[in-house]
Amino acid sequence: MAPKQRTYKLKSYVNASHAMRWESGTGERHNHTWEIVCELHTVDAMVEFFNIEKLLHNAIDELSGQYLNDLPEFATINPTVENVTVYLFDKIDRILRENGAVLCRIEVSDSPTRAYCIDVTGRTLPELDR
Repeated sequence: MAPKQRTYKLKSYVNASHAMRWESGTGERHNHTWEIVCELHTVDAMVEFFNIEKLLHNAIDELSGQYLNDLPEFATINPTVENVTVYLFDKIDRILRENGAVLCRIEVSDSPTRAYCIDVTGRTLPELDR
């Protein structure tokens, strides 16, 4: 029997605007309430959610109220839901790893009807302390 994978799922929301860049120019600036769902694995069997949530909010809140096109991270790439997801995955995974957790999956939605996901649940996770 395969070992059980234990994860936590945390949801966050942030308001930010963006506009698509096309060869013919930049599209219309528009706002979204972005939903970010992070599923994470912790090294310890118990986690202080206050600390993990604070780390996640610090990473995500940097986008709050921002026009994503103006951020250095999106100076050369379009701030699409796909690129925002990659940016957040890399940032959040690094922060979590520095604090005893691993990001397994992230879902980022700019609409209630669709999300872009990055799932790395197949990677080897550290064993939980018992």
